[in-house]
Amino acid sequence: MRVLIADNDPVTCRRLEDTLIRWGYQVETVFDGLSAWQQLHCADGASLAILEWMLPGMNGLEVCRRVRVERAVDPPHVILLTARQAKQDRIAGLEGGADDYMIKPFDDEELRARLHVGERMLRLQGDLAHQVAELKKSLAQIKRLQGLLPICSYCKKIRTDQNYWQQLETYITSHSEAEFSHTICPTCFQEKVRPEIEHFLDGRHPHS
Repeated sequence: MRVLIADNDPVTCRRLEDTLIRWGYQVETVFDGLSAWQQLHCADGASLAILEWMLPGMNGLEVCRRVRVERAVDPPHVILLTARQAKQDRIAGLEGGADDYMIKPFDDEELRARLHVGERMLRLQGDLAHQVAELKKSLAQIKRLQGLLPICSYCKKIRTDQNYWQQLETYITSHSEAEFSHTICPTCFQEKVRPEIEHFLDGRHPHS
């Protein structure tokens, strides 16, 4: 998984790079906020990001805010890693769009655990996006019959929007997911079919 590191402190950047590469991540490093924004705002940007708040050009909090707007559909998981440790800073960072907040100097194992949390969140986010896409696809395929349908009082054909007359079952099949299997109801059997059968049998065995 790709991780973007944005920090203007070369020592912090080197330590983060070495640590994350050892853990198997693909690492990209920038040293200012504008470069971080350019890396993150596009759809193929890194999925995880570790940002210093006090970046030159554009601070890390502003990067978070812009990313939430530009990548609202598939936002990266952003960890603010900064020396700012006041309670109001942590609140502002999280409310500003960061998913997590860590104080420098950081502990390697704690960072690893928080990155794993980010990965889980991204997987859940991806699964949810896939389910939503499948739901939209299914809804697009659903056809509904609605409105007033002109139907002949005698033959029961339905007039289409193109002013053609279709058999009832043909019309319903073309406008819904329903399919028909033909059978005979008891009333029609007694009133229509049975007399025909009896008439046929009488014809084969005329009364003497």
